[in-house]
Amino acid sequence: MPPSLSPHFQEKILSATGSSMFEVVEVVQELWSGYGQILRLRLDGDSEVVVKHIRMAATANHPRGWNSNLSHQRKLKSYQVETAWYCHWSERCGPKTRIPELLGFDQHNGEILLILEDLDGSGFPSRFTPNATSHAAIKACIDWLANFHASFMGEEPTHLWKTGTYWHLATRSEELASLGDIELKKAAPTLDQILTNTAHQTLVHGDAKLANFCFSKSGKDVAAVDFQYVGGGCGMKDLAYFIGSCLDESSCEKREHEFLDQYFATLCRNISKNRPDLDPKAIETEWRELYPVAWTDFHRFLKGWSPDHWKINSYSERLSRKVVASLQ
Repeated sequence: MPPSLSPHFQEKILSATGSSMFEVVEVVQELWSGYGQILRLRLDGDSEVVVKHIRMAATANHPRGWNSNLSHQRKLKSYQVETAWYCHWSERCGPKTRIPELLGFDQHNGEILLILEDLDGSGFPSRFTPNATSHAAIKACIDWLANFHASFMGEEPTHLWKTGTYWHLATRSEELASLGDIELKKAAPTLDQILTNTAHQTLVHGDAKLANFCFSKSGKDVAAVDFQYVGGGCGMKDLAYFIGSCLDESSCEKREHEFLDQYFATLCRNISKNRPDLDPKAIETEWRELYPVAWTDFHRFLKGWSPDHWKINSYSERLSRKVVASLQ
């Protein structure tokens, strides 16, 4: 038994799962900056669950050196938001926006425990890596995002981030200060304002990178995890970030229209079917124009946060220069 799981949390796991015992199968992941662990547990009867154990008072050890109190407070809020998501919002996700079911939750002595369905055992055992992603998997993720955004269109992000995504400007003043691209730095507030003040708002996942999707063996079905940065916003933030997380710059550029067409076909179909009060074409018209703005907004964060990051490429540079020039 890992020492991190107190007797109190061990009892909670047994109570929530109706089990008499459990064992740790593996440490799935150490949480970013040393805030805890994600563990896979085997229960009696050989079923498995995943627990996310968060130590809110952890001393941050950021791998890129961002160890300020601002960074710590942002991380603490992210775990509070994720807890609120699972407790208050997650039940509204259906088969087209598959996520792990919340089986139990507890807070004790400044720590949080989320007990979640094991997606591996529920038919989503596969993972993909950047530039080794199947067409079916990319399509599945884009459809997931479109259906997610359609499901929460116009919602007030109660208990979540007012502005979703982990890179939004209000929480990234240090990275903005470090940004050496002067024109992009000047444009940052305007980019943020454009995305924040769109007429059509939804809930965004906020960290919709390839690593946060779990796939069926065929890659045609997908489920999403990690809701620390879910909140209000324009759906293009998720889409641009996802595409940039799994393809090289050439593919991002060549397939841009293909991805946008697919996303909006799914989004509009869902809205037409389930939200007769909304005009799907008006949403598409507004959001299509914001795709390069959303891409530039993330590029702004990345250049300040990690100037040598692999995602900083000539396509992003050209796109961002074009967007910044249009603002002037």
